Amino acid sequence: MNYKDESLKKYLDDLAAKLPAPGGGSAAALSGALGASLLSMVINFTLGKPRYARYESGLRKMLDKTEKLRHEFLRLVDLDVEAYQSKDLKRALNVPFMVCRLAYEAVKICPDLVKKGNVFLASDVACGVDLLEAAFSSACFNVEINLKMLNDKKLSQNIRKELKSSGSVIRRIRLQTEERVGKIIRG
Repeated sequence: MNYKDESLKKYLDDLAAKLPAPGGGSAAALSGALGASLLSMVINFTLGKPRYARYESGLRKMLDKTEKLRHEFLRLVDLDVEAYQSKDLKRALNVPFMVCRLAYEAVKICPDLVKKGNVFLASDVACGVDLLEAAFSSACFNVEINLKMLNDKKLSQNIRKELKSSGSVIRRIRLQTEERVGKIIRG
């Protein structure tokens, strides 16, 4: 199934059905795509506004990055389904691990976007960072179950070390972003 070209309803119907896939890994990738899309939206609404003209160049670079991330997350929605169906444990591990890495990259954009993005869309940056953290956390569960089945201690140790470090950074950035956005929207 190629969900990226299907309706959202079809994807959600299949996700809710008694089907082996899509499942949590695919949903984690979709969460990441939603988070990256929100960041792109904020940037798109900021570009061209005189108030933010001094940030234009940096915002364009951010938009390029968020759009690449959005497309890659969407690709992983389908790759996760394929990996599960292939019964290849390494492939089934790699897809959610890629989701984690992409979420980490996307979250790092948020602090700068809160400062340079359209102030009226600050709450969308907070929603985006929350969705990206959800993508990361959800994908971590899929990584863990596949590591358990692979039973490779060295690989498990290396991946867990990376995820622990990335997870700490993501949590810190999410909290900082929520705090800054809270000050913006509450005054």
